[in-house]
Amino acid sequence: MRRDYKKFVNRDAEILSIGPENLEAFRDYWEKEKLSFVGLADPDHKVADRYGQAVRLLKLGRLPSQLIVDREGRIRSRHDGSSMRDIPESKEALAELDRIRAEGS
Repeated sequence: MRRDYKKFVNRDAEILSIGPENLEAFRDYWEKEKLSFVGLADPDHKVADRYGQAVRLLKLGRLPSQLIVDREGRIRSRHDGSSMRDIPESKEALAELDRIRAEGS
């Protein structure tokens, strides 16, 4: 998503990455990686719980989730990964944004 960030912005979308780390660790990672999209530290898992992100104790934590949420807060698309390798490519999210936009016109 880092490489394709401008493609998301051109579709009037914003990327928000939510992580379980505390604010300091999250900020350090964001600065080190020079990420241009928004990051949110969620050490108490309030946002993750609100959106139903799965937890697998045997996988030592949260599984990846990718959601497209519209301006009204409705989940328009969702992918819940079964492992940390199960993360859709940007082109899939961009295609879904295009589909949602076409649906609205």
